[in-house]
Amino acid sequence: MKFLILIFTGFFIFSSCSKTPDEKTIRLYAHASENYASGNFLQTIEILRTEKNFPPALLLRAKAEFFSGEYENAEKTCRRILKLQPSSFEAKLYLARIYREKNETAKALQLTESLLADNPQDIRVLRLAASLVMEAGKIDEASVYLDRAAEFSAESAMVLLDRARLRWIAGKGSDAIEDLSRARAMLPWDTPLLRTISNLENTIKEFM
Repeated sequence: MKFLILIFTGFFIFSSCSKTPDEKTIRLYAHASENYASGNFLQTIEILRTEKNFPPALLLRAKAEFFSGEYENAEKTCRRILKLQPSSFEAKLYLARIYREKNETAKALQLTESLLADNPQDIRVLRLAASLVMEAGKIDEASVYLDRAAEFSAESAMVLLDRARLRWIAGKGSDAIEDLSRARAMLPWDTPLLRTISNLENTIKEFM
């Protein structure tokens, strides 16, 4: 688990930061990631309390602050990230969520619309947009957003189907079955893809 976290960290370092953090920062981030994955949000915040310059660590702290209900701190952390990395999609997404929780609906909607302009297929943003307009009583508009989200969730199901095939080829039948189960649950309607999922699932179960 720790090995995977460090690999993930390395990817973020390469893609997100112009200056590589020192080993202590990386280890701190890895430790915080383990706590976050276990739902220990307050511990995550405490571990990263003094971090100021490593965007992945700041984002992790912002998310932990958000899920702990510390919206003011989470907003400050998101703004710090955007100062270091103005294009951070995740920081903007959580900032929009923070605005919503603080009942600053106009700000939340404006930022959400901006995110959708650049990421029209992101299911998280579509769901947030639907929630915001639904709260404003715009049911038809919310329905449009959710229909789009449902359409793209079918694309995500296809990704899981492809991975299930690879896992089956690699001899990981149980993992393949798990992917197929998740893919079926993500389908928003009855499609031919459901038959493909069922056929592969039956084939794998027969061999298992």
